[in-house]
Amino acid sequence: MLPYKTLITIDRDARLPVYQQIANRFAGLIREGVLKPGLLLPGSRVLALQLGLHRKTVVAAYDELVSQDWATAIPRKGVMVATNLPDIKPRSFQSPVSPYGNGPTFSFGSVPFVNIARHDSAKAGLLIINDGFADMREAPLEAWMKESRAIIRRPRYHQLLTYGSAMGSMRLRQELVRYLTGTRGLTLSLDNVMTTRGAQMAIYLTAAMLIKKGDYVIVGSPDYFFADLCFEQLGARLLRVPVDADGIDVEAVGQLCRTHKVRMLYVIPHHHHPTTVTLSAERRMRLLDIIRTHRLAVLEDDYDYDYHYSSAPILPLASGDHGGNVIYIGSFTKLLGLSIRSGFIVAPAAFLEQVSRLRKLMDLQGDNLSEETLAALLADGTIDRHLKKSHKLYHERRDQLTQLLQARLHNRVQFTEPAGGMATWVSFRKKYPLKQVAVSAAAMGLSMSNGSQYSHGTKGVNAIRFGFASLNNRELAKAVGILEKVLA
Repeated sequence: MLPYKTLITIDRDARLPVYQQIANRFAGLIREGVLKPGLLLPGSRVLALQLGLHRKTVVAAYDELVSQDWATAIPRKGVMVATNLPDIKPRSFQSPVSPYGNGPTFSFGSVPFVNIARHDSAKAGLLIINDGFADMREAPLEAWMKESRAIIRRPRYHQLLTYGSAMGSMRLRQELVRYLTGTRGLTLSLDNVMTTRGAQMAIYLTAAMLIKKGDYVIVGSPDYFFADLCFEQLGARLLRVPVDADGIDVEAVGQLCRTHKVRMLYVIPHHHHPTTVTLSAERRMRLLDIIRTHRLAVLEDDYDYDYHYSSAPILPLASGDHGGNVIYIGSFTKLLGLSIRSGFIVAPAAFLEQVSRLRKLMDLQGDNLSEETLAALLADGTIDRHLKKSHKLYHERRDQLTQLLQARLHNRVQFTEPAGGMATWVSFRKKYPLKQVAVSAAAMGLSMSNGSQYSHGTKGVNAIRFGFASLNNRELAKAVGILEKVLA
């Protein structure tokens, strides 16, 4: 007799009933070829004694095996492994082989990919230069948790747990109308706002509604690589337009609109990713003319509008006269410094109705709790207070990084102090290849990008986004000090 006491293990703390655990294990042993077709299983009393169980539990397990056609009940003999199973080669007890170890044998598509630096598995104590994120240590976690608990304790909270609108929480959308009207100068109603799980979802949903395979889409060069990857995955042909100190070249955009049937323009007017430049007022006015003339669909990505230091932020394109052709997206994820994904789309109501239908195919609705929490924090002024505090802090850190780069790396790197945002675009001289710099820096305790992701679809750039918002003054000094040693 096989050593069933060894082959069958039972977890009495598991939610799965014991008889079901036994039946599942027998089925696994049959699949693995350990129990061959026609083998008579031990009697219920014998197996119950071996496993230290009540006989009725074993009987229930055998009944389950029979009901699933893994075994056959033979009158006056017992239970036998079914003989109509396909031939299965026996496997070792010690090393069962997973069916996912190979394959699959069916064909499937591929998705464009850019290799970027990952910091989620970074060693403790490792200093990180990220792409330009908020300082998680400054996030309003206490206020967030307090409000979340208050919402959960409400007598009618259970009503929010049922399926709701794919447009998002009604309360959050109402607060977004108020917030965006007051901060961006937008004129909109409730039907013009939809929530998403971050700005990236907003980009994908908008693009998927507009782009068909072969369509021309204008983007900057360089550009936000995840947006470009999204458009490419949807089958777009990208037309790349240079980005200089005043932002995207709008005259080149106009020329392309005259020579191509352009489906969409993707633009980042504030703190362009990756170069951090801001589109000049003159170019904004000219771009609005182009949009109206060519009835051009525009996806305006305003991912960190709230952080502008040198002056008040210039109002977004969406606040101008564009005939309803500018789809405006943004995010609270960077503002809050939380991993909770919270973004939004502003567009004509007819467009958003279709976007919400598309959203249901991938994500039936948003997270009720996080959306209600964000709405409450917008309403009670918590977000405004956090923004004022972090705005001052990140402004100081931008100035600190500027001074450090000028003092210690001035002859090795080039940069322009950004008007806002959370990162500085730092170009390294050709004699310092970033792929080598990143490896050497990592050996000295500094994790950073090697810049390769910013070269997607365009000529190579030997530059990185030096995220300063997430590093305090001591950490900024240490990071620049390590770079100074590496470049020396």
